[in-house]
Amino acid sequence: MAYEVKGVVARSKGAPVTVETIVVPDPGPGEAVVDVQACGVCATDLHYREGNINDEFPFLLGHEAAGVVSAVGQGVTNVQVGDYVILNWRAVCGQCRACLKGELQYCFNTHNAAQKMTLADGTELSAALGIGAFVEKTLVHSGQCTKVDPAAPATAAGLLGCGVMAGVGAAINTGGVRRGESVAVFGCGGVGDAAIAGAKLAGATTIIAVDIDDRKLEWARKMGATHTVNSKDTDAVEAIKGHTNGFGVDVAIDAVGHPAVFEQAFYARDLAGRVVLVGVPTPDMTITLPLIEVFGRGGAIKSSWYGDCLPSRDFPMLVDLYRQGRFPLDQFVTEAIGLDDVEEAFDNLRQGEVLRSVVVLDK
Repeated sequence: MAYEVKGVVARSKGAPVTVETIVVPDPGPGEAVVDVQACGVCATDLHYREGNINDEFPFLLGHEAAGVVSAVGQGVTNVQVGDYVILNWRAVCGQCRACLKGELQYCFNTHNAAQKMTLADGTELSAALGIGAFVEKTLVHSGQCTKVDPAAPATAAGLLGCGVMAGVGAAINTGGVRRGESVAVFGCGGVGDAAIAGAKLAGATTIIAVDIDDRKLEWARKMGATHTVNSKDTDAVEAIKGHTNGFGVDVAIDAVGHPAVFEQAFYARDLAGRVVLVGVPTPDMTITLPLIEVFGRGGAIKSSWYGDCLPSRDFPMLVDLYRQGRFPLDQFVTEAIGLDDVEEAFDNLRQGEVLRSVVVLDK
């Protein structure tokens, strides 16, 4: 029996989102239905609405979510009804060339549900990142469900499903931040602040936050930044060198995804330092660097996909650290909203008013 629930839909490019009736089918083989309790409003959802991802409208938006499994299909063994889960968009296949090399965090063939959710008239929906979680119930592949400790509230735990994990992973997994190292993070929104929190968790002793908004820099300090630089008024590269005895940082993380910012990150690192790109650029962006500088500085230039995370490994660990008071997930939640408030939340996101608005559905 299919379920009829309410969800947030983007019908066409740039149009305001609408709350509509969504038809969610019973789970088929390998699928699960999850009762969504909370879902963060991520910039990726706004990119879907603006047509910056693809043009497969209409979209069922939302993907940073936690909830409870309410039904499972044939052959599902990794979760069962009643499990509290965080949804992820890296349901590893176990069979692609990355998985066969033992690098599941790079899985090139992740799973999504085979069936489509639809509007009441039968129009098929494209689920954002294969999830679609601004909705009371959603259908996903069972591998997209990661079981975690139910003591962590969904408003906080769900944020690990995308932005927070991307930032933390950029620091710990991709950047390999180690105890005593220095880190600079460019862009202090949700992903950048998560990278700062991740660097602190890894034991970095100098953590420099760079942004053009003093309010965001204050947020960064609360997440663990030891120094802040407003690059609107100050040369960020020189300021970072000033905080690192003239050398630059061990790890520079671009959480913006803009050529000018990436270039700053490239020159702000020490010799043999690592540059990590976790901010998402637009397809038209290009960058030019002197090849002798790429060679002469050594180190590594890396892009970070989803923080190079493995959900089954990283989500439970970070939830446990949160419960121990060692990882500040609650601090990312600026406001709790309802489904009807998503369009306004997009405006707040664009204007830099929030770290995360979180849609709460279990009221």
